[in-house]
Amino acid sequence: MAGNGEDGEWPVTGGGFLEVACDESGSDGENLTGGNTDVFAHASVRLPVESAAGHVREIRDRIRSPAEEYKANHLLREKHRAVLEWLLAPTGPIHGNARVHLIEKAYFVVDRAVGLLLGDAGAALGLYRAGRRDFGEEPWREFLAAANQLLRVRNDGAAQEPVEGFFRAVRALRCADGRADVAGTLKLLAAARPLADSYRARLLDGPPLIPVLNPLLPAIVNTAALWSAGGQSVCLVHDRQNMLTPERVAWIGETARRAGVGFGGLRLVHSRLDPRVQLADFLAGIARKLASDELNGRGDPALTALLRPYVDPASVWGDERSWAVLGRTPDQEGSPVR
Repeated sequence: MAGNGEDGEWPVTGGGFLEVACDESGSDGENLTGGNTDVFAHASVRLPVESAAGHVREIRDRIRSPAEEYKANHLLREKHRAVLEWLLAPTGPIHGNARVHLIEKAYFVVDRAVGLLLGDAGAALGLYRAGRRDFGEEPWREFLAAANQLLRVRNDGAAQEPVEGFFRAVRALRCADGRADVAGTLKLLAAARPLADSYRARLLDGPPLIPVLNPLLPAIVNTAALWSAGGQSVCLVHDRQNMLTPERVAWIGETARRAGVGFGGLRLVHSRLDPRVQLADFLAGIARKLASDELNGRGDPALTALLRPYVDPASVWGDERSWAVLGRTPDQEGSPVR
Protein backbone atom coordinates (compact mmCIF):
# COMPACT_ATOMS: atom_id res chain seq x y z
CA MET A 1 0.00 0.00 0.00
CA ALA A 2 1.08 3.58 -0.58
CA GLY A 3 2.51 5.40 2.43
CA ASN A 4 2.04 9.06 3.17
CA GLY A 5 0.13 10.00 0.04
CA GLU A 6 1.44 13.57 0.25
CA ASP A 7 1.22 13.90 -3.53
CA GLY A 8 -2.10 12.11 -3.87
CA GLU A 9 -5.56 13.40 -4.66
CA TRP A 10 -7.39 14.54 -1.56
CA PRO A 11 -11.17 14.02 -1.35
CA VAL A 12 -12.82 17.29 -2.29
CA THR A 13 -16.56 17.88 -2.38
CA GLY A 14 -18.40 19.53 -5.21
CA GLY A 15 -18.22 22.80 -3.32
CA GLY A 16 -14.45 22.68 -3.21
CA PHE A 17 -14.23 21.62 0.43
CA LEU A 18 -11.59 19.23 1.72
CA GLU A 19 -13.37 16.15 3.04
CA VAL A 20 -12.11 14.69 6.34
CA ALA A 21 -13.55 11.62 8.09
CA CYS A 22 -13.90 11.50 11.89
CA ASP A 23 -14.74 9.26 14.82
CA GLU A 24 -14.29 9.30 18.60
CA SER A 25 -13.38 7.01 21.47
CA GLY A 26 -13.90 7.30 25.20
CA SER A 27 -17.37 8.80 25.44
CA ASP A 28 -18.89 8.33 28.91
CA GLY A 29 -21.62 10.92 28.66
CA GLU A 30 -21.35 13.53 31.42
CA ASN A 31 -19.61 11.20 33.87
CA LEU A 32 -16.10 12.43 33.19
CA THR A 33 -14.51 11.75 36.59
CA GLY A 34 -16.04 8.38 37.40
CA GLY A 35 -16.59 6.71 34.04
CA ASN A 36 -14.81 3.88 32.31
CA THR A 37 -12.15 6.02 30.64
CA ASP A 38 -10.03 9.01 31.64
CA VAL A 39 -9.24 10.19 28.10
CA PHE A 40 -11.47 11.21 25.20
CA ALA A 41 -10.02 11.05 21.68
CA HIS A 42 -11.43 12.51 18.46
CA ALA A 43 -9.57 11.30 15.37
CA SER A 44 -9.72 12.55 11.80
CA VAL A 45 -8.41 11.08 8.54
CA ARG A 46 -7.81 12.79 5.20
CA LEU A 47 -7.66 10.12 2.50
CA PRO A 48 -9.50 9.17 -0.69
CA VAL A 49 -12.13 6.50 -0.09
CA GLU A 50 -10.36 4.02 -2.35
CA SER A 51 -7.06 4.39 -0.51
CA ALA A 52 -8.74 4.04 2.87
CA ALA A 53 -10.54 0.90 1.73
CA GLY A 54 -7.23 -0.60 0.64
CA HIS A 55 -5.65 0.17 4.02
CA VAL A 56 -8.58 -1.40 5.88
CA ARG A 57 -8.24 -4.53 3.72
CA GLU A 58 -4.54 -4.69 4.47
CA ILE A 59 -5.19 -4.42 8.21
CA ARG A 60 -7.63 -7.33 7.93
CA ASP A 61 -5.13 -9.34 5.89
CA ARG A 62 -2.39 -8.74 8.45
CA ILE A 63 -4.53 -9.53 11.52
CA ARG A 64 -6.69 -12.28 10.03
CA SER A 65 -9.35 -12.21 12.72
CA PRO A 66 -12.74 -13.78 11.88
CA ALA A 67 -14.51 -10.74 13.39
CA GLU A 68 -16.95 -9.10 11.01
CA GLU A 69 -16.09 -5.61 12.24
CA TYR A 70 -12.60 -4.67 13.35
CA LYS A 71 -12.03 -2.22 16.19
CA ALA A 72 -8.99 -0.62 17.78
CA ASN A 73 -8.67 -3.41 20.34
CA HIS A 74 -7.71 -5.80 17.54
CA LEU A 75 -4.63 -3.70 16.82
CA LEU A 76 -3.86 -3.14 20.51
CA ARG A 77 -3.40 -6.83 21.24
CA GLU A 78 0.24 -7.70 21.87
CA LYS A 79 0.23 -10.38 19.20
CA HIS A 80 -0.67 -7.70 16.62
CA ARG A 81 1.86 -5.12 17.78
CA ALA A 82 3.66 -5.26 14.41
CA VAL A 83 0.43 -4.23 12.67
CA LEU A 84 -0.07 -1.35 15.11
CA GLU A 85 3.48 -0.13 14.57
CA TRP A 86 3.04 -0.38 10.80
CA LEU A 87 -0.18 1.65 10.94
CA LEU A 88 1.34 4.51 12.95
CA ALA A 89 4.85 4.48 11.48
CA PRO A 90 6.23 7.41 9.43
CA THR A 91 6.14 5.11 6.40
CA GLY A 92 2.66 3.83 7.26
CA PRO A 93 -0.64 4.42 5.47
CA ILE A 94 -2.03 7.30 7.55
CA HIS A 95 1.07 9.24 8.58
CA GLY A 96 0.71 12.89 7.55
CA ASN A 97 -2.98 12.33 6.77
CA ALA A 98 -4.48 11.83 10.22
CA ARG A 99 -4.74 13.74 13.49
CA VAL A 100 -6.21 13.10 16.93
CA HIS A 101 -7.55 15.65 19.39
CA LEU A 102 -7.05 14.42 22.96
CA ILE A 103 -8.99 15.52 26.03
CA GLU A 104 -7.87 14.62 29.55
CA LYS A 105 -11.29 14.32 31.15
CA ALA A 106 -10.45 15.38 34.69
CA TYR A 107 -8.74 18.51 33.44
CA PHE A 108 -11.65 19.19 31.09
CA VAL A 109 -13.97 19.24 34.13
CA VAL A 110 -11.74 21.70 36.01
CA ASP A 111 -11.35 23.84 32.89
CA ARG A 112 -15.11 24.02 32.39
CA ALA A 113 -15.90 24.68 36.07
CA VAL A 114 -13.35 27.48 36.40
CA GLY A 115 -14.41 28.94 33.07
CA LEU A 116 -18.08 28.94 34.09
CA LEU A 117 -17.61 30.41 37.56
CA LEU A 118 -14.67 32.75 37.04
CA GLY A 119 -14.76 33.48 33.32
CA ASP A 120 -11.05 32.70 33.35
CA ALA A 121 -10.25 29.27 31.95
CA GLY A 122 -6.55 30.13 32.18
CA ALA A 123 -6.68 29.76 35.96
CA ALA A 124 -7.74 26.13 35.58
CA LEU A 125 -4.32 24.83 34.58
CA GLY A 126 -2.55 26.11 37.70
CA LEU A 127 -5.31 24.79 39.96
CA TYR A 128 -5.32 21.41 38.24
CA ARG A 129 -1.58 20.90 38.43
CA ALA A 130 -1.47 22.02 42.05
CA GLY A 131 -4.36 19.72 42.87
CA ARG A 132 -2.71 16.65 41.50
CA ARG A 133 0.47 17.41 43.44
CA ASP A 134 -0.34 19.21 46.64
CA PHE A 135 -3.84 18.95 48.05
CA GLY A 136 -3.87 15.27 48.93
CA GLU A 137 -5.50 12.42 47.03
CA GLU A 138 -8.83 12.37 48.85
CA PRO A 139 -9.62 16.14 48.90
CA TRP A 140 -8.63 16.46 45.26
CA ARG A 141 -10.66 13.45 44.14
CA GLU A 142 -13.69 14.81 46.00
CA PHE A 143 -13.25 18.21 44.35
CA LEU A 144 -13.14 16.65 40.88
CA ALA A 145 -16.27 14.60 41.55
CA ALA A 146 -18.08 17.63 42.99
CA ALA A 147 -17.14 19.80 40.01
CA ASN A 148 -18.45 17.09 37.69
CA GLN A 149 -21.73 16.92 39.63
CA LEU A 150 -22.12 20.69 39.61
CA LEU A 151 -21.82 20.90 35.84
CA ARG A 152 -23.73 17.84 34.69
CA VAL A 153 -27.31 18.25 33.54
CA ARG A 154 -28.69 15.19 35.31
CA ASN A 155 -29.23 15.42 39.07
CA ASP A 156 -30.51 12.40 41.00
CA GLY A 157 -30.49 14.02 44.46
CA ALA A 158 -31.75 17.20 46.10
CA ALA A 159 -31.88 20.20 43.80
CA GLN A 160 -29.20 22.13 45.70
CA GLU A 161 -26.89 19.22 46.47
CA PRO A 162 -24.58 19.71 43.43
CA VAL A 163 -23.96 23.32 44.51
CA GLU A 164 -23.58 22.45 48.21
CA GLY A 165 -21.22 19.59 47.41
CA PHE A 166 -19.03 21.70 45.17
CA PHE A 167 -18.55 24.48 47.71
CA ARG A 168 -17.86 21.96 50.48
CA ALA A 169 -15.08 20.61 48.28
CA VAL A 170 -13.72 24.11 47.64
CA ARG A 171 -13.63 24.78 51.38
CA ALA A 172 -11.79 21.52 51.94
CA LEU A 173 -9.12 22.51 49.40
CA ARG A 174 -8.73 25.90 51.04
CA CYS A 175 -8.09 24.16 54.35
CA ALA A 176 -5.63 21.70 52.82
CA ASP A 177 -1.90 22.34 52.75
CA GLY A 178 -1.85 23.48 49.14
CA ARG A 179 0.36 25.97 47.33
CA ALA A 180 -0.17 29.67 47.97
CA ASP A 181 -0.14 30.52 44.25
CA VAL A 182 -3.58 28.95 43.72
CA ALA A 183 -5.08 30.38 46.91
CA GLY A 184 -6.42 33.33 44.91
CA THR A 185 -8.23 31.03 42.49
CA LEU A 186 -9.81 29.09 45.36
CA LYS A 187 -10.87 32.31 47.06
CA LEU A 188 -12.58 33.47 43.88
CA LEU A 189 -14.29 30.10 43.46
CA ALA A 190 -15.55 30.25 47.05
CA ALA A 191 -17.17 33.61 46.27
CA ALA A 192 -18.84 32.38 43.07
CA ARG A 193 -21.87 30.74 44.72
CA PRO A 194 -24.39 33.05 42.99
CA LEU A 195 -23.09 32.01 39.56
CA ALA A 196 -23.32 28.34 40.48
CA ASP A 197 -26.88 28.80 41.76
CA SER A 198 -27.82 30.61 38.57
CA TYR A 199 -26.35 27.83 36.41
CA ARG A 200 -28.28 25.10 38.24
CA ALA A 201 -31.47 27.18 38.10
CA ARG A 202 -31.17 27.42 34.32
CA LEU A 203 -30.95 23.64 34.10
CA LEU A 204 -34.36 23.37 35.76
CA ASP A 205 -35.85 24.99 32.66
CA GLY A 206 -34.61 22.07 30.57
CA PRO A 207 -31.34 20.62 29.29
CA PRO A 208 -29.19 23.06 27.33
CA LEU A 209 -28.55 22.55 23.64
CA ILE A 210 -24.80 22.33 24.32
CA PRO A 211 -24.00 20.50 27.58
CA VAL A 212 -20.99 22.05 29.30
CA LEU A 213 -19.44 18.65 29.95
CA ASN A 214 -19.75 17.12 26.49
CA PRO A 215 -16.29 16.91 24.88
CA LEU A 216 -17.45 15.81 21.42
CA LEU A 217 -18.89 19.10 20.17
CA PRO A 218 -15.86 21.32 20.90
CA ALA A 219 -13.59 18.54 19.63
CA ILE A 220 -15.36 18.61 16.26
CA VAL A 221 -14.92 22.39 16.04
CA ASN A 222 -11.25 21.95 16.88
CA THR A 223 -10.88 19.28 14.20
CA ALA A 224 -12.37 21.58 11.58
CA ALA A 225 -10.02 24.36 12.70
CA LEU A 226 -6.99 22.08 12.50
CA TRP A 227 -7.62 20.90 8.93
CA SER A 228 -8.70 24.29 7.60
CA ALA A 229 -5.75 26.16 9.13
CA GLY A 230 -3.84 26.10 5.85
CA GLY A 231 -6.62 28.00 4.08
CA GLN A 232 -8.63 25.06 2.70
CA SER A 233 -12.27 24.91 3.81
CA VAL A 234 -13.23 21.55 5.26
CA CYS A 235 -16.29 19.32 5.24
CA LEU A 236 -16.40 16.64 7.95
CA VAL A 237 -17.78 13.13 7.50
CA HIS A 238 -18.58 11.72 10.94
CA ASP A 239 -19.76 8.45 12.40
CA ARG A 240 -23.39 8.68 13.52
CA GLN A 241 -23.85 9.90 17.10
CA ASN A 242 -27.05 10.57 19.04
CA MET A 243 -25.44 13.78 20.28
CA LEU A 244 -25.17 15.14 16.73
CA THR A 245 -28.72 16.38 16.26
CA PRO A 246 -29.45 18.90 13.48
CA GLU A 247 -29.56 21.70 16.06
CA ARG A 248 -26.13 20.81 17.44
CA VAL A 249 -24.65 20.41 13.99
CA ALA A 250 -25.93 23.92 13.26
CA TRP A 251 -24.21 25.11 16.47
CA ILE A 252 -20.95 23.50 15.36
CA GLY A 253 -21.15 25.31 12.04
CA GLU A 254 -21.96 28.68 13.58
CA THR A 255 -19.25 28.33 16.24
CA ALA A 256 -16.67 27.36 13.64
CA ARG A 257 -17.56 30.22 11.34
CA ARG A 258 -17.44 32.75 14.21
CA ALA A 259 -13.93 31.50 14.95
CA GLY A 260 -12.90 32.08 11.33
CA VAL A 261 -12.82 28.37 10.50
CA GLY A 262 -13.50 27.39 6.90
CA PHE A 263 -16.31 24.96 7.69
CA GLY A 264 -18.38 23.49 4.87
CA GLY A 265 -20.66 21.24 6.87
CA LEU A 266 -20.88 17.89 8.62
CA ARG A 267 -22.29 14.70 7.10
CA LEU A 268 -23.20 11.69 9.24
CA VAL A 269 -22.52 8.15 7.99
CA HIS A 270 -22.38 4.66 9.43
CA SER A 271 -18.76 3.78 10.10
CA ARG A 272 -19.09 0.39 8.42
CA LEU A 273 -20.03 2.11 5.17
CA ASP A 274 -17.03 4.45 4.99
CA PRO A 275 -13.49 3.03 5.30
CA ARG A 276 -12.12 6.48 6.13
CA VAL A 277 -14.32 6.59 9.23
CA GLN A 278 -13.16 3.06 10.09
CA LEU A 279 -9.55 4.26 10.03
CA ALA A 280 -10.52 7.24 12.21
CA ASP A 281 -12.21 4.78 14.59
CA PHE A 282 -8.99 2.74 14.78
CA LEU A 283 -6.87 5.82 15.44
CA ALA A 284 -9.25 7.23 18.07
CA GLY A 285 -9.31 3.99 20.04
CA ILE A 286 -5.55 3.49 19.77
CA ALA A 287 -4.81 7.08 20.78
CA ARG A 288 -7.19 6.96 23.74
CA LYS A 289 -5.54 3.80 25.11
CA LEU A 290 -1.94 4.93 24.54
CA ALA A 291 -2.61 8.40 25.96
CA SER A 292 -4.35 6.93 29.01
CA ASP A 293 -1.42 4.59 29.61
CA GLU A 294 0.97 7.55 29.45
CA LEU A 295 -1.23 9.61 31.76
CA ASN A 296 -1.17 6.83 34.35
CA GLY A 297 2.56 6.25 34.21
CA ARG A 298 2.49 2.97 32.32
CA GLY A 299 3.14 4.23 28.81
CA ASP A 300 5.10 2.30 26.20
CA PRO A 301 7.83 4.72 25.02
CA ALA A 302 7.99 3.26 21.51
CA LEU A 303 4.24 3.44 20.92
CA THR A 304 3.95 6.89 22.50
CA ALA A 305 6.66 8.12 20.12
CA LEU A 306 4.70 6.72 17.17
CA LEU A 307 1.49 8.42 18.36
CA ARG A 308 3.07 11.79 19.01
CA PRO A 309 3.06 13.08 15.39
CA TYR A 310 -0.71 12.58 15.23
CA VAL A 311 -1.58 14.56 18.38
CA ASP A 312 -3.30 17.91 17.88
CA PRO A 313 -1.26 20.62 19.68
CA ALA A 314 -4.58 22.19 20.71
CA SER A 315 -5.58 19.11 22.71
CA VAL A 316 -7.10 19.78 26.15
CA TRP A 317 -4.52 18.28 28.47
CA GLY A 318 -3.50 19.32 31.97
CA ASP A 319 -0.99 16.74 33.16
CA GLU A 320 2.46 18.19 32.59
CA ARG A 321 4.55 15.01 32.71
CA SER A 322 2.54 13.01 30.18
CA TRP A 323 2.06 15.97 27.83
CA ALA A 324 5.83 16.39 27.66
CA VAL A 325 5.99 13.10 25.75
CA LEU A 326 2.55 13.09 24.08
CA GLY A 327 2.25 16.67 22.90
CA ARG A 328 3.74 18.68 20.11
CA THR A 329 4.15 22.36 19.46
CA PRO A 330 2.86 23.69 16.13
CA ASP A 331 6.33 24.34 14.73
CA GLN A 332 7.55 20.76 15.17
CA GLU A 333 8.14 18.65 12.10
CA GLY A 334 5.02 16.87 10.97
CA SER A 335 2.63 19.27 12.68
CA PRO A 336 -0.26 20.69 10.67
CA VAL A 337 0.09 24.30 9.59
CA ARG A 338 -1.84 26.42 12.08
